[in-house]
Amino acid sequence: MQTLGYILRRLIYGVILMFFVVVLNFILIRLAPGDPAEVIAGDMGGITKELLAEIRAQYGLDQPMTTQLWIYLHQIATGNLGVSYYFDQPVSKLIGSRVGATILLVLAAQVLSILLGVVMGVFSARKPNGPVSAIVSVISTVGYALPVFWTGIMLIILFASWIPVFPVEGMVSARHAATGWLSYGWDVARHLFLPAFTLAIIFLAQYARLSRASMIDVLGADYVRTARAKGVPEMRVIFKHALRNAILPILTVAGLQFGNLISGALLVETVFNWPGMGTLAFDSILRRDYPTVLGILIIGSAMVVVANIVTDLGYRLADPRIRTTGGRR
Repeated sequence: MQTLGYILRRLIYGVILMFFVVVLNFILIRLAPGDPAEVIAGDMGGITKELLAEIRAQYGLDQPMTTQLWIYLHQIATGNLGVSYYFDQPVSKLIGSRVGATILLVLAAQVLSILLGVVMGVFSARKPNGPVSAIVSVISTVGYALPVFWTGIMLIILFASWIPVFPVEGMVSARHAATGWLSYGWDVARHLFLPAFTLAIIFLAQYARLSRASMIDVLGADYVRTARAKGVPEMRVIFKHALRNAILPILTVAGLQFGNLISGALLVETVFNWPGMGTLAFDSILRRDYPTVLGILIIGSAMVVVANIVTDLGYRLADPRIRTTGGRR
């Protein structure tokens, strides 16, 4: 019952947070330079005062900002994200066709960065002054310093010109579009590797350094020395006794970094032409497509809120002390 009540409270806080996110983003986008009516009129072949007035009236852009905000909030409350100015389709349909690819990329990068980062940190913590620890520190520093777009471009050059092993564009090859699910899944995995690895590098560096520092502290604890004195195998001491307590800070950082992961994914998608929300956001921003940009921001914010709730639940499962105190930290 405590866990259920905790989830309900977090959901209520999430709804309140989403309200302020929608209002703030709506105001900031409307205050940004540029007029979507001029962009639409330009695509129609000519800009006249009469045409601009007609377009503004059609999309409600001639009304005061407060009226536009009230109408938009009412639409959001009914589950309607509006209609795209440029694509002339429901925003929910546009995002629905792209969000799956973004979630796949984000989850793959998150899992890859956590697994590799934790393994690197654990083995470097066993001998903090050894060569493995030094190598991990160098890799972490370099990985953290590299911008994701630069890393993506370098990987495209490497695997498109020098070592053509992985596809460098899109999500699936045209020749595999109509084949069986096993071949299709393998083709998607091959296309996914480079974008996911590009996105995971910077976060892998953070998790490696964090897990290394956390494991060094935990390995010096009394219960670890007691387990070793009892003859417990070293791998069991590390992965069963020490890692369970050392993983708690990593879970916290993973939840906090999820928003940055989504932001990075939108940039990586543009570099690799991955058919997710990133390319849609890029096109929508250039064309001043307010409803689509707002819809992407709302979905991205909702994903971050859900990820934080899941992270908190994972934290409670990993640390029984939190459950016994009713979620108070």
